[in-house]
Amino acid sequence: MIEKDDLKKLIDVAAGRKKADLVLKNGNIVDLCGGKILKADLAITNGLIAGFGEYEGEREIDITGKYISPGLMDAHIHIESSYTTPEEFGKMVVPHGTTTVIADPHEIVNVCGLKGFSYMQNAAENTALDIKYMMPSCVPATNLEDSGFVIAAEDMKADIISDDVLGLGEFMDFNAVIQKDDTALDKILLAGRHKKIIDGHSPNLSGKSLNAYVCAGINTDHECSTLEEMEDRLSRGIYVQLRQGSACHNLKALIPGINEFNFRRCLLCSDDRQPKTIFEEGHLEYHLRTLVRAGISPLMALSMATVNVSDCYRLFDRGIIAPGKRADLVIFDDLYDFPVSTVFILGEEVARDGNYLRETKRYDISEVSDTVCLNNFKKEMLQMWLKSDDVYAIEMIAGGVLSKKSKIRIKRRDGLFVFDKDIDACKCAVIERHHNTGKVGLGIIKGYGIKCGAIAASVAHDSHNIICIGTNDDDMYLAIENIKENGGGFALAKDGKILESLSLPVAGLMSDLSGEEVAKKLLALHEKAVNELGVNTQLEPVMSLTFMSLIVIPEIKLTARGVFDVFENRFIDIEA
Repeated sequence: MIEKDDLKKLIDVAAGRKKADLVLKNGNIVDLCGGKILKADLAITNGLIAGFGEYEGEREIDITGKYISPGLMDAHIHIESSYTTPEEFGKMVVPHGTTTVIADPHEIVNVCGLKGFSYMQNAAENTALDIKYMMPSCVPATNLEDSGFVIAAEDMKADIISDDVLGLGEFMDFNAVIQKDDTALDKILLAGRHKKIIDGHSPNLSGKSLNAYVCAGINTDHECSTLEEMEDRLSRGIYVQLRQGSACHNLKALIPGINEFNFRRCLLCSDDRQPKTIFEEGHLEYHLRTLVRAGISPLMALSMATVNVSDCYRLFDRGIIAPGKRADLVIFDDLYDFPVSTVFILGEEVARDGNYLRETKRYDISEVSDTVCLNNFKKEMLQMWLKSDDVYAIEMIAGGVLSKKSKIRIKRRDGLFVFDKDIDACKCAVIERHHNTGKVGLGIIKGYGIKCGAIAASVAHDSHNIICIGTNDDDMYLAIENIKENGGGFALAKDGKILESLSLPVAGLMSDLSGEEVAKKLLALHEKAVNELGVNTQLEPVMSLTFMSLIVIPEIKLTARGVFDVFENRFIDIEA
């Protein structure tokens, strides 16, 4: 809330009686309310926009020929999936014009509980980026998983009523909502009573089931992969978040569904975005380029990354360039390629020509470290005994995280699964890593393409147990042990040696390295996964694997409890 003296100064500057703190001179102002470009000066005082017209300032910057837009806003992202901490994530995306993100930290809360939520909030204070958090709704994603913690409605009450928390994060267990599960409904009702927004997650849901899910109070969905899904949700009043991340590439497929009526209900989001992707493609300016090159007007595209997001999440202090709003601004050289020149957050210049201008400070990670507990895991637990050569495989689909239930024929020796390089099938294991239960789920993956060695990760959505895929038990065990020693991370093994690894000491999800260092490590992991292990080049080799344990995304997945059929909503025998 603005103080009276600051308000008086703001009014004086707006009226032209006093000089502004900062004036951006001769700019092309993107007017998303009127749908036009205004040639004017923009006056800023105490972090707020005083007005546009002709103004004088204590500091003046001539931006003749450039475009001033509201700062970009990512409508849905998991910072943990960048494998960097909030401080480093902000350092990476702010130079790309991003000033606000709506973040759901359900990855770390599944591992560390509410102390993980507190860590993310505290770490966010050390970045210029304004990180707005949602309270994770599904910890675990369903009651059929083994997460580090279980968060009920009563546990989240103190946080959900806070002004710092925008609402309830993506409600992944749509089956629980449709089946009127009391635990699920208690969370939804808690959010509703405090007038909080509720994010959705409903891949492949349609018809009356979709109606049942939406009527519980769901406001958004980022899981649309087809035009039919997009139209189904828009017609039911849902904000559709057009996703373009590192693993899921849905934006281009959904662009034909955008029109002059529904574009105000469309938001841009990343969901998951790795440093490698950010450094190579950018952040939301990549979405903007994609939209404009497909024929969407620049102002319509910018609306999806600014005012639409602020309207949806009730952040009425930002999202447009207007008197009294936050001076969260990005200056573009043009509105076709969207090259970012300068970024301001609350009137402070925080990035220029691709460089982050603030010093990066780190919040202490000790409370969210040492989270890999595998004392009861033995190599023989990886042996897969089968009664038949005919099995159900989890077939990976390029371009997303959906999977297919495929019946295939594999090879066995003395009843044990044996990898055959001529058959598109390899072993996958998920090992519970939070409570030393010794649970190990085994399944068959098709489409990953691995020809030798193994890959393991402590990132396995959303309960984040250990997931490992490989051609032999020795390399699989070696990769898993490397992760245990590193306190979490990724590891590639071949012929009894570790080819490459990345330590993730923060909850087994995030590195304590810089974004640049993480990107370099990930690039090495990707290259060796493809070039030395033979992983399918059509897949994102690390992130695609980490979603093969998420049992709220069809069609079948693998958890520490076994193979799960999402459509049948039950665990199934692997033998067909």
